[in-house]
Amino acid sequence: MSPLLEVKDLNVTFRTRDGDVRAVRDLTFGLNRGETLGIVGESGSGKSTVALAILGLLPKNASVTGSATAAGRELLGLRERDLARVRGSVIAYVPQDPLSSLNPAFTVGWQVAETIWTRREMSKEAAYRRGVELLEAVGIPRAAEQARRFPHEFSGGMRQRVVIAIAMANDPDVIIADEPTTALDVTIQAQVLEALRAARNQSRASMILITHDLGIVAGLADRIMVMYAGKPVEAGAVDDIFFRSRMPYTLGLLGSLPRLDADSHARLRPIPGAPPSLIDLPPGCPFVSRCPVAIGRCAKEEPALRAAGPEHGSACHRSGELTAGAPLFATGEPPPPAAPAPATLPAAEDRPIIGVTDLVKHYPITGGRLVRRRAGEVHAVCGVSLELRERETLGLVGESGCGKSTTARSILQLLAATSGSVRFEGQELTTQTRGQLRALRQHLQVVFQDPFASLDPRIPVGEIVAEPLRVHQRWNQRTGPARVAELFRLVGLNPEHRNRYPHEFSGGQRQRVGIARALALAPKVLVLDEPVSALDVSIQAGVVNLLEDLQDRLGLSYLFIAHDLSVIRHICDRVAVMYLGKLVETGTRSQVYEAPSHPYTQALLSAVPVPDPQVERRRRRILLTGDVPSATSPPSGCRFRTRCWKAQGLCATEEPVLTDRGQGHPVACHCAAMAAVWPGAAGAGKHPG
Repeated sequence: MSPLLEVKDLNVTFRTRDGDVRAVRDLTFGLNRGETLGIVGESGSGKSTVALAILGLLPKNASVTGSATAAGRELLGLRERDLARVRGSVIAYVPQDPLSSLNPAFTVGWQVAETIWTRREMSKEAAYRRGVELLEAVGIPRAAEQARRFPHEFSGGMRQRVVIAIAMANDPDVIIADEPTTALDVTIQAQVLEALRAARNQSRASMILITHDLGIVAGLADRIMVMYAGKPVEAGAVDDIFFRSRMPYTLGLLGSLPRLDADSHARLRPIPGAPPSLIDLPPGCPFVSRCPVAIGRCAKEEPALRAAGPEHGSACHRSGELTAGAPLFATGEPPPPAAPAPATLPAAEDRPIIGVTDLVKHYPITGGRLVRRRAGEVHAVCGVSLELRERETLGLVGESGCGKSTTARSILQLLAATSGSVRFEGQELTTQTRGQLRALRQHLQVVFQDPFASLDPRIPVGEIVAEPLRVHQRWNQRTGPARVAELFRLVGLNPEHRNRYPHEFSGGQRQRVGIARALALAPKVLVLDEPVSALDVSIQAGVVNLLEDLQDRLGLSYLFIAHDLSVIRHICDRVAVMYLGKLVETGTRSQVYEAPSHPYTQALLSAVPVPDPQVERRRRRILLTGDVPSATSPPSGCRFRTRCWKAQGLCATEEPVLTDRGQGHPVACHCAAMAAVWPGAAGAGKHPG
C-alpha cells in the first residue's frame, strides 16, 4: 500500500544575516493510512519546520526543495489558492498556541462552523449545528452553550480542544498536531490527548504528533522518528525506539528522563553539551561532540539512516554495537566542594526551618467608575499549613491557578498575607518590618521559572551574580570577584564567561546563572518555582542533578514547585498536593505516589504519561471533566466535588479537613481510599473508574 503522505528529500533553508540555516536536511518518510507518527527531538531539531513546510506556511525567507505528496498530489510548489483547499480538507493542523490561532472577535461556534461552510455545500445553520456536535466530540461540556462564548473566555485546554474540533471539521486525511499539550496542566493534557484520539478515530485520519514529551508518543504513536540537527537519526516502531534503540542520541533522551513509575533517587544521565549551530555544519556526524562512543570515522563522515532491524533505521556508525537499555551517558561530575565541607555540616534534625500555619491570601476585587468599591475576593490561598525541614525537599504540586506560587511568594514575604503565620527558624515573618526582612532575605532565596525573564539582559552575568553581594554585604574588591568565580564553578559554569550577557547562554546555562545568584548569600532555603519546566529534557536532567548536588554539599532546604510530577517524584522527599487554594493531601514521596488517597491526587498521577509503551497500553486514565472552578466563588463543601467521580451528598455541605489517616499521610476527603495508578504499583487492581 502506498503511503497516504510521502515526503522525499525535503530540505528547508532559512536565509538570515548570519548565513543560511539548514533547518531540515534530506528528510524522507511516509505516513500510512490510519497510522500515527511521532516526531521527537530537542528544540531546534526541525520538527515544526517539517510540518510548516508540508502545509506551505513557512516565511518568505525559507527555501524549500524536495517532494511532499498527499494522496498522490504534490504539495510543494502549489499556488496559495490550491494550498488553501488542501488545508483543512486533506491535511489539518493543530498549532501549539491556540489563542493566537483563534479570532478573538468571533465566537468559537462561529469559527468551527466557518471552517465547514466555506469548504462544503451546506447552509450556515447546518454548519453551526455540526460545529456544536464537534465541540461535544472533543469533550467540551454544554457545547451548545459554550459555542456562544469567545476564545478569551476559555481556558488553555478548552481553547486547544476548539482548535482540534476545527481540525476535525472537514474529515481530513491527515492531522498534524504540533506540540498540542505544551504549557498545559497534566489533567488538561490528558483531556486534550483524549480529544486527539477522538479526532483520529472519528475522522479515521492519520496523524503526525510533534512533541518533546516521550511519554506522550509512547501512548499515542505507532511509529517514531527522532530528529537531530535537521535530520532523522532514528526511526521505527514505537517498541523498537523505546526497547531496542540503536542511536546514542535516542538512548540519551530516554536515559535523562525521570520516571513517574520508579521510586529512585539515582542521578539522571543528561546529554552533555548542546546541539550544533545549523549554519555551516562541520563534516561528520552532528552529534559527535556530545556522543560518548564516537570514533574517528564519526568526525569525518555523516552516517546515513541505515537498517538496524525490520522497518527500523538508525543513523550511527556503531549502531550494531549498541545494547538497548545500557547506560551510555555519565551522571555528570559533581561540582567541587564548597565551604562548609560535608564533614563539618551538623547532623540533620527533624525540625522545621519553615513553618506555615493557616496561611490565607485573598485579593480584593473592586468595581465602580467614580468610587471604587469592594465587589468580591479572589480566594488564592485558604488556610494552608505546612512545614519544611532542614535539608529536605518539599514538593508543592497542583494545576495552574491552585495557589502554589502565591503560597511561595507569601512565605518569602513578597506578598503580604491576609492572615496566618509564617515562621523562619522560629521567627515570625508576617510581623517583621521592611528593614528586619532585608536582614532575613539572605537566608531565603528564589529561583524563577523563566531564566531569561529573570536576568537583566543589559548586565553581564558576572555582575548579576555579584549584585546580591553588593546589596547585602560590603563589596570587597579582593574577595568579591573570587566569590563570584567560586559560585560559577559551583553551578558548573566557566568563570571566564562572567563578562558575557544572558542572551549568549543556552536555557540551561541561564538557569544555572539564576541558581548561582540565589546561592550568592549562602541561603538556608531555596524556593524553586518551576525551575526546569522551560527546559529540554536533557538540559532539565543536568539542572536537576545540580540541585541535588548543591543540597548535599550545602545543606539546603528546597520548596520545589512544579507541574511535572515525574521530576517531583525524583527530587522530593515529601509532597503536598494543592487544589483551589487548599492542601488536599500530603505525605512522603512513596506514600503519595504509591498509595494516593485523594481522588484529585489519583487523577493527577493517572494523567502523567510514562515513557514506556507497554505501561501506557495497560494503564487506565482518570479523565477529569471541566476546568478548575473560579477562585472568586469556590464551591461549597469540598472544592473538588464538582469534578469528583466519588462525590456524595456530604461533600456539598461539609468541607473536609486535612486529617492524618495514619503514618503521617493527611488527606482532606470524605471518601478517601488508597488506589494505584499504574500497573505493578502497590495496590494495583484497585484503580477507581
